[in-house]
Amino acid sequence: MEMSWVEDTERQVDFLVDCLELKGGERILDLACGFGRHSIALAERGFSVVGVDITRDYIAYADRIAKEKHLDAEFLLADIRDLSFAEEFDVVINMGDGAIGYLENEEENFKIFDVIAKALRPGGKHFMDIMNGDYAEHHFPCQLWDAGEKCLTLSKFEWDAETRTMLYGQTDYLYGQVWEKPVIDQGNPTRLYALSELEIILHERGLAIQDSFSDFTGKVSSADGIQLLVSSQKCG
Repeated sequence: MEMSWVEDTERQVDFLVDCLELKGGERILDLACGFGRHSIALAERGFSVVGVDITRDYIAYADRIAKEKHLDAEFLLADIRDLSFAEEFDVVINMGDGAIGYLENEEENFKIFDVIAKALRPGGKHFMDIMNGDYAEHHFPCQLWDAGEKCLTLSKFEWDAETRTMLYGQTDYLYGQVWEKPVIDQGNPTRLYALSELEIILHERGLAIQDSFSDFTGKVSSADGIQLLVSSQKCG
């Protein structure tokens, strides 16, 4: 787990705790949790966490780490669309995209927002960290790089304006290894959302946006920020 983007996990969790004004006793649902880096970090701070992902190896890894550290963290192997939690969580998070926009069509993508709204208790909070549709509209196609302490990540982005979908490819290079010319294969199309779209989608499900940012420093969201961080709260 030496990719450059992994190194920022603790700072991201710091921001999450501050932004949502968490006190430490909240129960948190981490949707599309991957190998559980945010879930583990939150559990280490005393939160009760449930992480869900569709990839068996990720869940097995996260579960092993949680048990080794004796953390209050449970990991479920499931398609997040199939979850049936009803008003059981104080917080729901979708970090590193959290599968938002990854599904087959708009109807399927909306099911993730349905799961979020249903899982939250009244007054509960949601936080998502996704790619910004407005940025894509203005800046894609493009290529970017991110130099971490142990790894260099090269990324390539294409954009279909009509369907508002992105094609994304990535290659990671560990320092100290012999590098070859990168071949970046783009994966499945991902539907990206603008803040204005999210406001409508969340409102229809009883959530109101509280704040939005361009990165984990707290910079105000804009069309010039490739990330879109959005915090919202369930009415009632």
